[in-house]
Amino acid sequence: MRRLLLTIFTLISITAQAQVNGEDKLGSWHMYFGTNQIAEKWSIHTEAQLRYFEQAKNFNQLLLRTGLNYHIDDNAIATAGYAYIKTDPTSFEAALIDLGGQASDNISENRIFEQFILKNKVWELLFEHRYRLEQRFITDSDLNTKSTQHRARYRLQMTVPLTDIFFLNFYDEIFINLQNEAFDQNRLYAAVGLNVTNNLSVQAGYLKNHFRTVNYDRLQVAVFYNPDLRKLFK
Repeated sequence: MRRLLLTIFTLISITAQAQVNGEDKLGSWHMYFGTNQIAEKWSIHTEAQLRYFEQAKNFNQLLLRTGLNYHIDDNAIATAGYAYIKTDPTSFEAALIDLGGQASDNISENRIFEQFILKNKVWELLFEHRYRLEQRFITDSDLNTKSTQHRARYRLQMTVPLTDIFFLNFYDEIFINLQNEAFDQNRLYAAVGLNVTNNLSVQAGYLKNHFRTVNYDRLQVAVFYNPDLRKLFK
């Protein structure tokens, strides 16, 4: 009986903790990505993301990112860029892990990043290696604090063509802090994709976002639109 009561108490505690930190919620990310060609070797990266703790509600984060790409060749791209991130982590305590553990709903981040992408093909499988360095300038207006953090990221992505229209996409990305504790987070992703036109595709997938002490489940809907803008620059 004592063991049974202990087991029941443990399950109740785990359930209560999950409700507090949001692990029991299935959130959603709504995303747009663009690679806009402006010259033979140059393109502009555009990106916007809306992230929610629940399905399209309970706002968590806005991310806007842009960058200038230099295409070394068809399989190698170097990028330098900037991102603005607005975060409201107050809904769940666990979201404050990487922000000093302070309860605030007015956190903004200006981020500079450098990136290198390598692509290769094995049989019909398309692989992409993305290496990224980030310099993060975080401001908490409520607490009147500022901090600078540095982070490295590596993503291995595999795309599996099914037909000319349908494909599968998988990736795993690890985030490493260059100060304090090294491990920041890991993202594991799987999706089904649809090629609408030559420069437009959509993906619907699932993301497992693992932090040091919590895990979040997220549904993702992404639009990729890559128009050629070279005519505008002639």
